[in-house]
Amino acid sequence: MSESFAGELPSSEHEGSQEAPEQPEPPRVRSEARKIVLPADADLERLVHDSSLEILIAVAGDPRLTEDLALALLNHRDLPREALEALSKNGQLGRLRKVRMAMVMHPRTPRHVSVPTIRHLHTFELMQVALLPTVAPDVKRAAEEVLISKLANISSGERSTLAIRSSGRVAAALLLDKEERIMKAALANPQMTEIFIVRALKAEHGTELLAPVVSRHQKWSFRNDVKAALLGNKNTPPARMIQLAGELPVNLVKDVLRNGRLSSQARNSLLAVLEKRGVKT
Repeated sequence: MSESFAGELPSSEHEGSQEAPEQPEPPRVRSEARKIVLPADADLERLVHDSSLEILIAVAGDPRLTEDLALALLNHRDLPREALEALSKNGQLGRLRKVRMAMVMHPRTPRHVSVPTIRHLHTFELMQVALLPTVAPDVKRAAEEVLISKLANISSGERSTLAIRSSGRVAAALLLDKEERIMKAALANPQMTEIFIVRALKAEHGTELLAPVVSRHQKWSFRNDVKAALLGNKNTPPARMIQLAGELPVNLVKDVLRNGRLSSQARNSLLAVLEKRGVKT
């Protein structure tokens, strides 16, 4: 506790609130912080490093706090929720880009503060939030959803970078991009998974570029679930569809015939493949 406030604050040490459910920690005893007002000559540069809950909350809400001091305050990994709320309401500070970013990434920022703030982040800031392992899963998901909603309105260059470097969910949205180079970059994203590709192939629109490329892809075209999704996709080249049907287990081909949205030509082709394999339908 700061010595300059020894006469105003209780001598016992106060603990911060519990972590969010996604980052559990041993239970702590929580006590209410007493609201204090800092004196006019308070040394904010020193107080941002104080250990007192009450002082940190007062500093966070002080109108004299600068951007640099706010960022120094946010370096406290155990900063109490009340201080983060006070900082978000402190004039223009909560609207500064660096402060916004630091608040969203802070593990103790309340969701009613961090999630609305995410909507104001820029494209690559959102990408960073979605990739950081220290960010809570629900905050990452919110960042991904905002980023995906922006894809139609951002430049080709930005989409290309996202396809290469973003999280799997964002890259999956770019599998249906109108530019082939971006779609191919998304396919090569290190966080791409079979589930994302199968889901994209089952989309009703936008697979004109995706299906032909996946059907010949050196990695993904060998997965049975991907092959089955290709059989049910109208944009899979007919010759490749027949080849894939010959490679798949009979039960998967039958599943596509039962549940897939097939053209009459594609259906007849699959039936012919099964007949050739000696399977009665």
